[in-house]
Amino acid sequence: MSGFARLLRNENDIDFAKVWKRTLTVSAVLVVLTLGALIFRGLNLGIEFEGGASWEVRSSEVTADELSSALEPFGLSDARIQKVANELWRVRGETDSTAQLEDVKDALADAAGIAPSDVTANAVGASWGSEVTAKARTALIVFFVVLFMYISIRLEWKMGVAALVAVAHDIVLTVGVYAIFQLEVTSATVIAFLTILGYSLYDTLVVFDKIRENERRATGLDSVTYTQVASFSMNQVLMRCINASFTSLLPVVAVLVVGRYVLGAVTLQEFAIALLVGLIVGSYSSLFVATPLVAYLKEREAANVDRQISATKRKSAEVDIGAALDEADRSRSVRSRARGEGHRVTRGTGASVQAPKVTVTKRRNEAPAAAKSEGERAPQGQIKPRPRKKKR
Repeated sequence: MSGFARLLRNENDIDFAKVWKRTLTVSAVLVVLTLGALIFRGLNLGIEFEGGASWEVRSSEVTADELSSALEPFGLSDARIQKVANELWRVRGETDSTAQLEDVKDALADAAGIAPSDVTANAVGASWGSEVTAKARTALIVFFVVLFMYISIRLEWKMGVAALVAVAHDIVLTVGVYAIFQLEVTSATVIAFLTILGYSLYDTLVVFDKIRENERRATGLDSVTYTQVASFSMNQVLMRCINASFTSLLPVVAVLVVGRYVLGAVTLQEFAIALLVGLIVGSYSSLFVATPLVAYLKEREAANVDRQISATKRKSAEVDIGAALDEADRSRSVRSRARGEGHRVTRGTGASVQAPKVTVTKRRNEAPAAAKSEGERAPQGQIKPRPRKKKR
């Protein structure tokens, strides 16, 4: 059976631990590149953040040089002219008054050979962009605090730390794409940045929950390390994560294609690009950033260090983890049933592949299963005769 067929049947057996160092290295390199782009190139902030005026001209015949020539009489020769769609041009500059805003609108309409009503003009103050930025920053901080508290209570604080790192990784890479390709950051883009946090967190929690479940199943197994449990858990939920990401990407791609090439809606395009990049990066970070960080933190615990030493001595690389966990489940079931019946349960030494064996013995104060006959019983202590009843 091919690897793709095993993946579809959820029977894959990938050793994720072997690729974690490479994926973390790739993530580190990408983060450095994106941070460099943010520092040296900066973001192409929209008018909502920088303030000023913008005009949108819809024409397939006009060129950037013609639009620039139309702006020279108004002292806007340094205005930013950008083609955002097949027939849509966006012009950004500074204006002194509302009257100049309308005059520039008429000049651009004449240069494009269209009616002034076909040119859209907007003027925004820089204070509005500062307010949006402050609110987005506050929302992000509150999200991080609530996320860490929830995961710490629901799972554990080490998983909360790994989830925060993965979410920060997703935000940096997504924003970095906008810095590298100089895509315009608008209010719709900020909304998309905040939206992708939920998608990224969903896949991470799915993986963490399965790891937590298998960690409990592996309690008492000296032949299986925490890293092996994490890798086994990722194989179990891999197809689920792929399906969730694929079904989430389909509508986003549809919005991007329809908004960009059919409707020419620039706002939909800006929103969809951020979602598309965020979904891809979020699915990647759940498997190759958050999980290895959790494994790194957990392997430093005293109990897991002992398990590592024991597993190394027993050559646990050849262990069938699924079979070992199933055997551990059966052993716990036997012990639980034995305790329910009033037996005393002890553990024996297990083999390298199998879980510890269970020995069930009778309690000391219980009677033997097969009672001996009275003649075979040995007298215990001094036997006193029964007193006879007096006749009346």
